[in-house]
Amino acid sequence: MSGRRAPRRARGSELDLFAGDAEPQRLAPPRPPPPPEVVDTSAYPGETAQSAVTVSTLTETAREVVEGAFIPLWVRGEVTDFKAHRNGHWYFALRDRRAQIRCVVWSRDRRGIPAPPDDGMQVAAFGRLTVYPTRGEMQFAITRLEAEGDGLRRKALEITRARLEKDGLLAPERKRRLPRFPRVIAVITSPDGAALHDIVAVARRRSANVRIVVVPAKVQGDGAPQELCRAIARVNRWGRADVVIIGRGGGAREDLWAFNDERVARAVAACTAPTISAVGHEIDISICDLVADHRAPTPSAAAETATAARDDLRRELRKVSMRIGGAARALMRTRADDLRHSARDLTSTSVDQISRRRGALQEVAGRLHALSPVATLARGYAVARDADGGTLSERASFRDGMPFDLIVRDGVVPARVRPSSEDDGK
Repeated sequence: MSGRRAPRRARGSELDLFAGDAEPQRLAPPRPPPPPEVVDTSAYPGETAQSAVTVSTLTETAREVVEGAFIPLWVRGEVTDFKAHRNGHWYFALRDRRAQIRCVVWSRDRRGIPAPPDDGMQVAAFGRLTVYPTRGEMQFAITRLEAEGDGLRRKALEITRARLEKDGLLAPERKRRLPRFPRVIAVITSPDGAALHDIVAVARRRSANVRIVVVPAKVQGDGAPQELCRAIARVNRWGRADVVIIGRGGGAREDLWAFNDERVARAVAACTAPTISAVGHEIDISICDLVADHRAPTPSAAAETATAARDDLRRELRKVSMRIGGAARALMRTRADDLRHSARDLTSTSVDQISRRRGALQEVAGRLHALSPVATLARGYAVARDADGGTLSERASFRDGMPFDLIVRDGVVPARVRPSSEDDGK
């Protein structure tokens, strides 16, 4: 058997896996590499026209230089030309008598600032000096802002209070009464703080049978408002607390700021159980204090308000016993008076009824007496009856010599008929 042998396949770069029995194709010769670019290494970037840098490179380099030269620092000045952008950023300028600088507060950094500043407000701003590359403008990126005194915090409190008051959450009529003898008290506070220890100690001393349920939450710093709101939501879902105490011990004003957060205040107002706010010391007043059903000056005072002491319970029981006894005695006196009045009324009614019936009977008796034959006899009349007792009411009934009885008022008279003179003459 003879046949044509397949050609040998090429090796290496000449191998074509898809060519079949066709002859292998020859590859084009490689192109020579481009000549190396000649760079003037003697000139630094931007020294000559050939080494000119782009605008973006310039602004980026300027930002790196500025940010590297200045560490984050505090700057004091007057706020001017404040604008709140719809994307959440704040833009304004800080100025003094001789200069000004553009400032920006990014939306992500606003949570650390109580309220937007007003034009003309003297503030101290903490941030980093930088360059905005897109416009090539130097600006101060602020992360913290404090006004002279407590201007910003006071403004934030006024704004929050106005919103809550508009919604009726500060109205006295919406405040709920605390239960007199609660069985379960939920405490929302830091599990590591002294406030919890004070609440537990006072509650155990005053009412050993009360159950205390701790709902841990951060009470200061970043994330504290969110944790407080989540703790209140947990208590609502649980639904077994008779009273809720929310608070913390004393501290600086910024440490208590979480309890001025509008979200926390609205969560306290929406709590399903009556609430007691115990934030800081007696002189500290927070938004939560205004919204809660009851405000306690300290955590210990909150525990005293929420629980009833044993002596208070005994006094209350004695008062209740005295009220019950007095009510029972008064009821007995009232019932006795009612019985006496009823007996007197019954006697009077009976007498009146007897008198009316006696009079009616006398009237009937008088009428009957007037119709009685006895009454007729009493007026001088007489009734004649024969031997059989029949009434002789006609002259023809009498016969000569016939005996009869004549009934008069006081008895019976025997009589006999005699012949009349008319009969003798005949």
